[in-house]
Amino acid sequence: MQMQMQMQMKMKKPSTPFPTTGYFGPAFFCNRETETKTLLENIRGGLSTILTAQRRIGKTALIMHVLGRLPAGTRGIYLDILPTENMNGFLNEFASAVIRNVPDKRNPGKKLWDFIKSLRPSLTFDTLTGTPQVSFTVKEQEANRQIEAIFSFLEQQEEKYVIAIDEFQQILNYPEKNSDAWFRSVIQKLKNVVFIFSGSLQHLMNEMFTIPSRPFYSSARMMKIGKIDRKKYSSFISEKFLERNMGIIAEVLDKMFDWTDDHTFYVQLLCNRVFLRGCRVITDDDWKEEAGRLLKEMEPVFYNYRAMLTSAQWNLLKACALENELYTPTGYDFISRYNLGNPASVLRCLHALIRMELIYFDYSPGGKKFYKINDLLFRRWVETKE
Repeated sequence: MQMQMQMQMKMKKPSTPFPTTGYFGPAFFCNRETETKTLLENIRGGLSTILTAQRRIGKTALIMHVLGRLPAGTRGIYLDILPTENMNGFLNEFASAVIRNVPDKRNPGKKLWDFIKSLRPSLTFDTLTGTPQVSFTVKEQEANRQIEAIFSFLEQQEEKYVIAIDEFQQILNYPEKNSDAWFRSVIQKLKNVVFIFSGSLQHLMNEMFTIPSRPFYSSARMMKIGKIDRKKYSSFISEKFLERNMGIIAEVLDKMFDWTDDHTFYVQLLCNRVFLRGCRVITDDDWKEEAGRLLKEMEPVFYNYRAMLTSAQWNLLKACALENELYTPTGYDFISRYNLGNPASVLRCLHALIRMELIYFDYSPGGKKFYKINDLLFRRWVETKE
């Protein structure tokens, strides 16, 4: 497992046992055994996967975890295209990801580097990390040809490739017409390359892959990841505290899970803050004080929400936060309880908040649609103001 060894060599230990960003290896990765197994089975079967999840639930860490466990003869390439704005941006990110993940010390890396250099990019190295970065400045059709050329080069290699494209729905924002159709036309020709298409805007990802009229319809297996099982997560966290000679009882940890709504990022964030207190035994007062500090630190962000929203949008956002999961946004009881006006106005505000990614929608296990805010800390802050 060449990539796994390379990742382990580069891996640094986080400053605390509870990192909130990045992937630091299996020792700091909790559970996701079923999801890991399914992704690896899809890869071995030559099947691409659509991976969706709520923001900050841990999908990127899962991808990196899987890429570190690829079978011999398979190499993983990860790129996040959220910062890209057009096909040229995708080309730059794609080429940079390829040369970052395929060292030039030996074949096929040397061949790949030589090939990308033949496309005449500007090649620089990050001053902090030393990682190579590629930059092309080309016309639209030329960018398409360069991207296709890199895919074709990978297709011709003896090694198999897994390309994980994070925030894949971003291609829908590209100004180039029918970018998704073009990508599909190129990707469907590849037999030696398997994809993981990942995205946190679940409704857009679902539309891309489940609507028959869309180019990517039924082109990959759907997989949605949720929260980590609390029992397993609790054991994992307790062990991490014990490794540093710190104790926490199950009852206290349960309350922390309740406050963070079992959401991976917020669980990690609160544990991180509590760990830094350096207490030998963690109490209710310890986590509650850190939770209060978090909300106080975030107040400027929350007040900025209020400044950028209309009064109606702000009131709806607060109401949604207090409801946690909102099933009937135009229902009389909900509208009258929070004095939100009329159903038409609520719908307009709701759609605006979804576009701004302050609210998202999902479905319950029974198939009922509900709306929820993206920022759990905002929800907790609103609760303190009521």
